[in-house]
Amino acid sequence: MSLTPQKIGTYFHVHLISDSTGETLNALAKAAAARFEGILPIEHLYVLIRSEKQMARSLTEIESSPGIVLHTIIDPELRNMLEMRCRELDIPSIGVLDPLVVAFSRHLGAAVSKRVGAQHNLDNEYFERIEALNYAIAHDDGAMADKLRQADVVLVGVSRTSKTPTCIYLAHRGIKAANIPLVPGRDPPNELDELDIPLIVGLIASPERLVSIRKNRLLTLNDDRPSTYTDTDAVREEIIRARRLFERKGWPVIDVTRRSIEETSATIISLLNEKRTGRLGGI
Repeated sequence: MSLTPQKIGTYFHVHLISDSTGETLNALAKAAAARFEGILPIEHLYVLIRSEKQMARSLTEIESSPGIVLHTIIDPELRNMLEMRCRELDIPSIGVLDPLVVAFSRHLGAAVSKRVGAQHNLDNEYFERIEALNYAIAHDDGAMADKLRQADVVLVGVSRTSKTPTCIYLAHRGIKAANIPLVPGRDPPNELDELDIPLIVGLIASPERLVSIRKNRLLTLNDDRPSTYTDTDAVREEIIRARRLFERKGWPVIDVTRRSIEETSATIISLLNEKRTGRLGGI
């Protein structure tokens, strides 16, 4: 069976047209493009498109750099203006939320709201995310260990296991996350033994991965001093001690060697849901 010739090269244009902030489109476009190796999108983002004049300017740019058009336009006249012109230019135009909205509407038996940017209201969820972000920053790298009871999640791990960026990512999901570093020759804070409500998760990675990351870290700091911090045998021993600690405490463990921040966070969220429903087990 012959394959259809690919119409795009290494680079291609993708136009993201939103009547709101464009965050939804940006995330979806990146997720879709990531499925294709060696293909790099050139993104054109048009946000707060709420008038014919604004739409016309967007269409002019689309004409000059044809490519895939993704949109979340709600206004029927603006949407018709966009889709008609795309048909004339013979380029795909996709309302990315359409299948989801239709499915929700049918299942709920409810009419679709025509309010633009409804997902970005300053509701309780928004303020929860801000509070969680402030918490993550204040409780980074072992700070304020006496306040860990307020956390939803506490991450424990040796240096460079992505504890901080994972906490920040979780905060954007409204989850209060703190992190505690495991430092050779130093016991973890006693407060960890007193926690019952927060989920405590141990993070590990392969010695080779940690050594590589740590060396790059030292390079950015212009620090080339010999150190057990980047010695493979010393790092391997750090990980062994961390594993023993996690096993002794009965904490679930995540190996982040080949995981992205998003994948690690998704696993933590799943564990948190299991803990809240009384179904928590190990990984």
